[in-house]
Amino acid sequence: MGEEARRYRVPARVHRVEQEIQKSRFLTTAAPAPTVEEARAFIARVRAEFPDATHNCWAFAVGPPGATAQVGMSDDGEPHGTAGRPMLTALLHGGVGEVAVVVTRYFGGTLLGKGGLVRAYTACVQQVLESLPTVERVRRVRVAIELEYPSVDGVRRLLPAHEAELVAETYAATVGYQVLLPEHRLPDFHQALLDVTLGDVLVEVREEPEA
Repeated sequence: MGEEARRYRVPARVHRVEQEIQKSRFLTTAAPAPTVEEARAFIARVRAEFPDATHNCWAFAVGPPGATAQVGMSDDGEPHGTAGRPMLTALLHGGVGEVAVVVTRYFGGTLLGKGGLVRAYTACVQQVLESLPTVERVRRVRVAIELEYPSVDGVRRLLPAHEAELVAETYAATVGYQVLLPEHRLPDFHQALLDVTLGDVLVEVREEPEA
């Protein structure tokens, strides 16, 4: 898996833009979609917000930018292939992951034709992505570490350099730590633990990487 699949941009919050194309009003709303269920819930909220719209077309792509394993789309009454498909294509090429978009159209009386509709819905998604606030999404793993007391200071000093977050700790006959860190840093972190403890450490990945 490439670095781009481990660290990527996702929407920071719901974001909306508006434009008029050939007298039709287009409202484009984008939102975080870390799961299919959350994408569909967002789409339902927008549809409920604009029940009088001529169309509420939508598309979503769950996962890293360009991933097609969990996607969805709908023309919502527009001619087949003129809204949902171009919207999804724009999403998949937009450089943002885990994103859902609804384009709400209020018909203004001028027919756009199939080519015009494709261009309009593509432009709507491109426009909302251009101004969409994003944050970085990092795939992380949880790692359990068991070590001896003399190694505590050395191990704790390793954490910041590997972007590791200490989330649990126990002190008994040995010291137990649980840390979260970016998946791609795991091999180097494991080697650093072996080096600083002279091999006297147990390391176990407790959870699968986040989807």
